[in-house]
Amino acid sequence: MHDFAFIFAGFFVGIVVGLTGVGGGSLMTPILIFFFDVKPYMAVGTDLLFAAFTKMGGTLKLARARLVDWRVVLHLSAGSIPAALITLFLLHTLGATSARVQSLMTSTLGVALLLTAAATLYKALRGKAAPVTVVRGKEAQAATPRHWSLPLLFGALIGTLVTLTSVGAGAIGVTVLMILYPLLPLPRIVAADIAYAVPLTLVAGMGHASLGSVDWPLLAKLLAGSLPGIWVGSHLMSRIPERIIRSLLSILLAYAGVKLIAL
Repeated sequence: MHDFAFIFAGFFVGIVVGLTGVGGGSLMTPILIFFFDVKPYMAVGTDLLFAAFTKMGGTLKLARARLVDWRVVLHLSAGSIPAALITLFLLHTLGATSARVQSLMTSTLGVALLLTAAATLYKALRGKAAPVTVVRGKEAQAATPRHWSLPLLFGALIGTLVTLTSVGAGAIGVTVLMILYPLLPLPRIVAADIAYAVPLTLVAGMGHASLGSVDWPLLAKLLAGSLPGIWVGSHLMSRIPERIIRSLLSILLAYAGVKLIAL
């Protein structure tokens, strides 16, 4: 029965990801902590690899459709991957299971969920603000950030946040990309966000695995539910009002964030 509950949790999160594109970490990590009493360090580590595997298929599909701007992916990865490695080194030095690190993880996770809630609500209300297509002749300009240093700085911030909490590469990443690349169409922003999240969550997840912070049997159960869930969610996308779902989701994430900060 407990195994079925994990599979159902993966299926539920997969549906939400398929419907909204919001990173599974925003939901999966709080679910594991609150409903299944999984330790924060184990929930974060397991969820990082959960996110990496679920987004690999989406990246391949988007790459075949030529929607991924790899230059944008490299810009963010140049900041996020080194930041993830530094954060992993600090976790190894301090001890991922220590009470102080556990407290830091839950507090940071709470803040990350509040930021994700705000970003999700912003996208629900302003989702149509981004351009739909790139103006012909301005493809290179659209993939150029406002300043070369900004992707490195924001990438480092997201890399640290993701490694500590498994949250940040979804709605927060999309919002950051909308600000840094205002000429980039929304489909390409989402595609770049999904693509750069794969190496980031894979590096962070494998780093957590080396610290013993990944429950492999649990990961298999979550993936068994999430992969068909994403398929169902993507097919329901055109039939359910996205703004309503994103607004409700932002309220749920904000509630979970406040609860975690209060722990």
